[in-house]
Amino acid sequence: MNSFNAIDAGRVTSGETRSTSARRPEMFTWQGIHEPRLEQVRLLLSNDQRLRASGRLVAAGPDEQFNASFEVSVGESGQVTRLLLRTATVLEERQCSLSRTEDGAWLVDHGQGSKRETFNDALDVDVQFAVLFNAIPIRRLGLHREPGEHALPVVRVSLPDLSVRAVTQTYKTVSVADDVSVVRFKSGGFEQNIKVDANGLVVEYPLISKRI
Repeated sequence: MNSFNAIDAGRVTSGETRSTSARRPEMFTWQGIHEPRLEQVRLLLSNDQRLRASGRLVAAGPDEQFNASFEVSVGESGQVTRLLLRTATVLEERQCSLSRTEDGAWLVDHGQGSKRETFNDALDVDVQFAVLFNAIPIRRLGLHREPGEHALPVVRVSLPDLSVRAVTQTYKTVSVADDVSVVRFKSGGFEQNIKVDANGLVVEYPLISKRI
Protein backbone atom coordinates (compact mmCIF):
# COMPACT_ATOMS: atom_id res chain seq x y z
CA MET A 1 0.00 0.00 0.00
CA ASN A 2 1.25 3.45 -0.86
CA SER A 3 1.96 5.16 2.45
CA PHE A 4 0.76 8.47 1.04
CA ASN A 5 -2.75 7.39 0.11
CA ALA A 6 -4.58 8.22 3.30
CA ILE A 7 -2.89 11.60 3.60
CA ASP A 8 -3.22 12.54 -0.05
CA ALA A 9 -6.91 11.81 -0.22
CA GLY A 10 -7.56 13.61 3.03
CA ARG A 11 -9.55 10.68 4.38
CA VAL A 12 -9.97 10.45 8.14
CA THR A 13 -10.92 7.15 9.71
CA SER A 14 -13.26 6.94 12.68
CA GLY A 15 -11.75 8.42 15.82
CA GLU A 16 -8.85 10.09 14.00
CA THR A 17 -8.16 13.75 13.38
CA ARG A 18 -6.22 14.75 10.31
CA SER A 19 -3.21 16.95 11.04
CA THR A 20 -3.73 20.54 9.97
CA SER A 21 0.02 20.84 9.35
CA ALA A 22 0.00 18.48 6.35
CA ARG A 23 0.58 20.00 2.91
CA ARG A 24 -0.27 18.67 -0.50
CA PRO A 25 2.34 16.31 -1.98
CA GLU A 26 4.65 17.69 -4.66
CA MET A 27 7.01 16.26 -7.26
CA PHE A 28 10.65 17.34 -7.38
CA THR A 29 13.24 16.38 -9.98
CA TRP A 30 17.02 16.81 -9.90
CA GLN A 31 19.38 16.28 -12.83
CA GLY A 32 23.03 15.29 -12.54
CA ILE A 33 25.44 18.06 -13.50
CA HIS A 34 28.44 16.05 -14.69
CA GLU A 35 26.90 12.58 -14.79
CA PRO A 36 23.80 11.31 -16.66
CA ARG A 37 21.77 10.85 -13.48
CA LEU A 38 18.16 11.71 -12.64
CA GLU A 39 16.42 11.77 -9.25
CA GLN A 40 12.66 12.24 -8.94
CA VAL A 41 10.79 12.36 -5.64
CA ARG A 42 7.17 12.51 -4.58
CA LEU A 43 7.36 14.50 -1.38
CA LEU A 44 4.95 15.35 1.40
CA LEU A 45 6.16 18.04 3.79
CA SER A 46 4.49 19.24 6.97
CA ASN A 47 4.71 22.66 8.56
CA ASP A 48 6.75 21.03 11.33
CA GLN A 49 9.79 18.86 10.50
CA ARG A 50 7.93 15.77 9.33
CA LEU A 51 8.59 14.51 5.84
CA ARG A 52 7.55 11.54 3.75
CA ALA A 53 9.01 10.78 0.36
CA SER A 54 9.10 8.09 -2.27
CA GLY A 55 11.59 8.46 -5.07
CA ARG A 56 13.69 6.90 -7.76
CA LEU A 57 17.22 7.55 -8.93
CA VAL A 58 18.51 6.42 -12.34
CA ALA A 59 22.19 6.48 -13.24
CA ALA A 60 23.11 5.86 -16.87
CA GLY A 61 26.78 6.78 -17.11
CA PRO A 62 29.51 4.58 -18.61
CA ASP A 63 30.89 3.81 -15.15
CA GLU A 64 27.60 3.56 -13.25
CA GLN A 65 24.42 2.00 -14.58
CA PHE A 66 21.76 1.24 -12.01
CA ASN A 67 18.42 2.36 -10.67
CA ALA A 68 17.36 2.80 -7.06
CA SER A 69 13.99 3.35 -5.42
CA PHE A 70 13.41 4.51 -1.87
CA GLU A 71 10.79 5.43 0.70
CA VAL A 72 11.74 7.52 3.71
CA SER A 73 9.81 8.77 6.72
CA VAL A 74 10.93 11.58 9.03
CA GLY A 75 9.18 12.15 12.35
CA GLU A 76 7.92 15.29 14.03
CA SER A 77 11.31 15.99 15.63
CA GLY A 78 13.10 15.77 12.27
CA GLN A 79 14.72 12.38 12.84
CA VAL A 80 14.61 9.62 10.23
CA THR A 81 12.33 6.84 11.44
CA ARG A 82 12.43 4.44 8.49
CA LEU A 83 14.09 3.99 5.11
CA LEU A 84 13.42 1.34 2.49
CA LEU A 85 15.79 0.98 -0.46
CA ARG A 86 15.93 -1.23 -3.54
CA THR A 87 18.55 -1.20 -6.27
CA ALA A 88 18.99 -2.99 -9.57
CA THR A 89 22.00 -3.42 -11.83
CA VAL A 90 22.38 -5.59 -14.91
CA LEU A 91 23.72 -8.38 -12.67
CA GLU A 92 21.60 -8.25 -9.51
CA GLU A 93 18.89 -6.71 -7.38
CA ARG A 94 19.32 -5.73 -3.73
CA GLN A 95 17.16 -4.39 -0.93
CA CYS A 96 17.72 -2.86 2.47
CA SER A 97 15.60 -1.42 5.27
CA LEU A 98 16.67 0.77 8.16
CA SER A 99 14.41 1.49 11.11
CA ARG A 100 15.23 3.63 14.12
CA THR A 101 14.01 2.22 17.42
CA GLU A 102 12.61 4.15 20.37
CA ASP A 103 15.88 3.75 22.28
CA GLY A 104 17.89 5.29 19.40
CA ALA A 105 19.36 2.15 17.87
CA TRP A 106 18.98 1.14 14.21
CA LEU A 107 17.70 -2.12 12.78
CA VAL A 108 19.37 -2.89 9.46
CA ASP A 109 17.95 -5.63 7.26
CA HIS A 110 19.34 -6.69 3.86
CA GLY A 111 16.71 -9.42 3.53
CA GLN A 112 18.40 -11.90 5.85
CA GLY A 113 17.08 -10.69 9.20
CA SER A 114 17.59 -7.49 11.17
CA LYS A 115 20.90 -6.53 12.71
CA ARG A 116 21.00 -3.97 15.53
CA GLU A 117 23.47 -1.10 15.17
CA THR A 118 24.08 2.15 17.07
CA PHE A 119 25.82 4.16 14.30
CA ASN A 120 27.16 6.60 16.91
CA ASP A 121 23.60 7.68 17.82
CA ALA A 122 22.96 9.04 14.33
CA LEU A 123 19.61 10.72 13.65
CA ASP A 124 20.09 11.23 9.91
CA VAL A 125 20.57 9.03 6.86
CA ASP A 126 22.45 9.96 3.69
CA VAL A 127 21.92 7.97 0.50
CA GLN A 128 24.72 8.33 -2.04
CA PHE A 129 23.81 10.52 -5.05
CA ALA A 130 20.30 11.29 -3.68
CA VAL A 131 20.23 15.00 -2.78
CA LEU A 132 16.83 14.78 -1.07
CA PHE A 133 18.60 13.43 2.00
CA ASN A 134 20.66 16.60 2.48
CA ALA A 135 17.41 18.38 3.30
CA ILE A 136 16.74 16.21 6.36
CA PRO A 137 19.48 17.54 8.71
CA ILE A 138 19.19 21.04 7.22
CA ARG A 139 15.46 21.15 8.04
CA ARG A 140 15.88 19.51 11.45
CA LEU A 141 18.52 22.02 12.51
CA GLY A 142 16.95 25.02 10.76
CA LEU A 143 20.20 25.87 8.99
CA HIS A 144 18.29 27.46 6.09
CA ARG A 145 16.61 29.89 8.49
CA GLU A 146 19.30 30.93 10.95
CA PRO A 147 23.10 30.51 11.16
CA GLY A 148 24.49 27.36 12.67
CA GLU A 149 27.18 24.71 12.34
CA HIS A 150 26.95 21.05 13.33
CA ALA A 151 29.19 18.00 12.96
CA LEU A 152 26.79 15.06 12.78
CA PRO A 153 27.00 11.28 12.93
CA VAL A 154 25.13 10.05 9.84
CA VAL A 155 24.11 6.63 8.54
CA ARG A 156 25.59 6.51 5.04
CA VAL A 157 24.13 4.12 2.44
CA SER A 158 26.17 3.51 -0.72
CA LEU A 159 24.61 2.87 -4.13
CA PRO A 160 24.10 0.46 -5.74
CA ASP A 161 25.56 -2.07 -3.28
CA LEU A 162 23.54 -0.75 -0.28
CA SER A 163 26.44 -1.05 2.12
CA VAL A 164 25.77 0.87 5.35
CA ARG A 165 28.22 2.61 7.67
CA ALA A 166 28.46 5.51 10.10
CA VAL A 167 30.22 8.67 8.93
CA THR A 168 30.63 12.23 10.20
CA GLN A 169 29.25 15.08 8.10
CA THR A 170 29.36 18.81 8.81
CA TYR A 171 26.70 21.32 7.84
CA LYS A 172 27.36 25.05 8.24
CA THR A 173 25.15 27.98 7.26
CA VAL A 174 26.89 30.32 4.81
CA SER A 175 24.00 32.73 4.10
CA VAL A 176 20.28 32.99 4.84
CA ALA A 177 17.67 34.56 2.54
CA ASP A 178 13.92 34.33 2.03
CA ASP A 179 14.20 32.45 -1.26
CA VAL A 180 17.59 30.70 -1.45
CA SER A 181 19.99 30.04 1.43
CA VAL A 182 23.45 28.50 1.24
CA VAL A 183 24.70 25.70 3.49
CA ARG A 184 28.23 24.34 3.34
CA PHE A 185 28.49 20.55 3.40
CA LYS A 186 31.64 18.68 4.37
CA SER A 187 32.32 14.95 4.49
CA GLY A 188 35.86 13.66 4.68
CA GLY A 189 37.93 15.67 2.20
CA PHE A 190 34.88 16.78 0.19
CA GLU A 191 33.33 20.23 0.68
CA GLN A 192 30.66 22.06 -1.30
CA ASN A 193 28.21 24.95 -0.86
CA ILE A 194 24.64 23.75 -1.35
CA LYS A 195 21.84 26.13 -2.35
CA VAL A 196 18.50 25.34 -0.71
CA ASP A 197 15.03 26.87 -0.90
CA ALA A 198 12.77 28.16 1.88
CA ASN A 199 11.86 24.56 2.80
CA GLY A 200 15.49 23.44 3.03
CA LEU A 201 15.29 21.43 -0.21
CA VAL A 202 18.27 21.41 -2.56
CA VAL A 203 18.10 23.85 -5.46
CA GLU A 204 21.66 23.32 -6.64
CA TYR A 205 24.42 21.05 -5.40
CA PRO A 206 27.50 22.08 -7.44
CA LEU A 207 29.27 19.21 -9.22
CA ILE A 208 26.47 16.83 -8.21
CA SER A 209 22.92 17.87 -9.11
CA LYS A 210 20.50 20.73 -9.76
CA ARG A 211 16.73 20.96 -9.56
CA ILE A 212 14.83 21.18 -12.85
